[in-house]
Amino acid sequence: MSRGVACILLVVAVTWLSPALAVNPDEVLSDPALEERARDISKGLRCLVCQNQSIDDSDADLAKDLRVLVRERLSAGDSNDAVIQFVVARYGDFVLLKPPFKPATLALWLGPVGIAGVGLLAVFFFFRRRRLEVSAGPHGAPTSAKPPEPLSDDEKRRMEDLLKDDKT
Repeated sequence: MSRGVACILLVVAVTWLSPALAVNPDEVLSDPALEERARDISKGLRCLVCQNQSIDDSDADLAKDLRVLVRERLSAGDSNDAVIQFVVARYGDFVLLKPPFKPATLALWLGPVGIAGVGLLAVFFFFRRRRLEVSAGPHGAPTSAKPPEPLSDDEKRRMEDLLKDDKT
């Protein structure tokens, strides 16, 4: 196996294993059923520090605090929905990796679509303006304009002199 392939496999293995290492052994519940519920809930809650990771995948201190909170609530007898509602009541809908579609979260749902739409409009107008400039000809002159007049003899001599000076 080549050295490059071994490096790639090592990077993939470390990347793949790193989320599993986010939950510390001291956080794991002794009841496997409760632990599985805690992991399921944690996978749906956003790390407020990392924002692109669930609290189950994040090593941030706040994510650890949220994982512990989820496990405490489950140990106290709360249902999965009750735990999620408790966390949402404290941190808002943003803490959910899949926030509900409601007026308060419209920006989260429609923001990416709006940004993409503005980008597409910008590209459309850029190419439209560019096409109009090209069809108008140089310096905005219409393409139906007559071709430029040929150089006079004096202009031809001057151009040749300039080209000769350039070569020396």
